[in-house]
Amino acid sequence: MAFTVEFYLFLASVVLISMTGVMMPGPLFAVTIEKAAKTKTAGLLIAIGHGVVEFPLMFLIYYGIDRIVSAEVLQTVQVTVGLIGGLLMMFMGVQTFRNRNKTIETYESPKHESLIAGIWTTAANAGFILWWLTIGTTLVITARSFGFLEFTVFAVVHWLCDFIWYTVVAFLIFKSQRFWTKQVNQAILIFCFSVLIGFGLWFFSTALWSTITTLT
Repeated sequence: MAFTVEFYLFLASVVLISMTGVMMPGPLFAVTIEKAAKTKTAGLLIAIGHGVVEFPLMFLIYYGIDRIVSAEVLQTVQVTVGLIGGLLMMFMGVQTFRNRNKTIETYESPKHESLIAGIWTTAANAGFILWWLTIGTTLVITARSFGFLEFTVFAVVHWLCDFIWYTVVAFLIFKSQRFWTKQVNQAILIFCFSVLIGFGLWFFSTALWSTITTLT
């Protein structure tokens, strides 16, 4: 089955948005750096643990949309989530830029293997849940409009961004403890800032335009 050009463009936006989430400092990223100092496979196992929580959540949102809202109000939900998600992305972008000179905070990580650390840190992260209730839900609704197969591809692509990033970073940190320099950190955060602001404006303006056209 051939996918449409629109779907490929959507996947490209998913990759950029997903990468901003995994690149920004947070509990899961801090745990990855901590575990990577001990084993080169820490990132791989943490990403799998992250997926144990994330995949069910994505499918829960996919199937839950029909049960929570009717088809008649689905567009209203999509617009509302788009507006909130767009504002959240821009806020995250501004906060990322403001904190670009700060060092990565240390987090209390569970004294277990990396796989359990990935599960526990993901499930206990309120920011992760908030992201999926706003930005993530917008992506799920868009993926859902293409079909179930396309949604499944979206889910895998989103998780692969986590998998590749955490695996590569953990391996590089294991090989060289000096990899994560201040310059590398700032460059990544500036990239995240640019993507978050750009897509935040896109999400918000698209939802706002949809509201205006509906009312007129």
